[in-house]
Amino acid sequence: MLPPWLVLGLAGGGLASVVVAGVFLLGGRLFPDAPVAGRRIDGSVRRRGEIRSYLRRISEPFAEDVEVHGRTVEFYLPGRDVALTFDAKAYFELERAGTYTVLCEYEMPGHALGRRLPFEVPAFDPGPESTGSDPVAAAFDRLELTLDATAEEVRHAYRDRVKQVHPDHGGSQAEFKRLQEAYATAREHAD
Repeated sequence: MLPPWLVLGLAGGGLASVVVAGVFLLGGRLFPDAPVAGRRIDGSVRRRGEIRSYLRRISEPFAEDVEVHGRTVEFYLPGRDVALTFDAKAYFELERAGTYTVLCEYEMPGHALGRRLPFEVPAFDPGPESTGSDPVAAAFDRLELTLDATAEEVRHAYRDRVKQVHPDHGGSQAEFKRLQEAYATAREHAD
């Protein structure tokens, strides 16, 4: 009932779609994205880094990925029995268990955490983050690394962060420049 040219066009389009999907599937299996050890790839990496930097700036001791009342939370402030989590279910369970819990949204900037904490925090300018007067520590912190990181770890961290802050990927030119400066400093001081 359909004209032959329409049937041929539909069949050709369907075949082309299957071939393209097969190429992507085969490419993904032959050349998988390399996993980065110790890093979560679920969208929370940037927020976790901001919260980590904020807690360091206010000199609040914390532990990461700790189990509290049977639930693993992203950050725990042991001296104050405060849990920080991205999981709403964990939030309600921990609140019922008596632990003060802060539910952090992925869109919430790290410096906004201070308004949600149940204790007074020092006020500071939430501008470009630094770790005091030590530019080397600030560089490693911007790359979310410890000061004993190897040159290879610095290179991998830089490549991961570039994907987040490059202007072509939604970041700003200023963020990208700060990241480049941090990479240069960290590379010079890596083990």
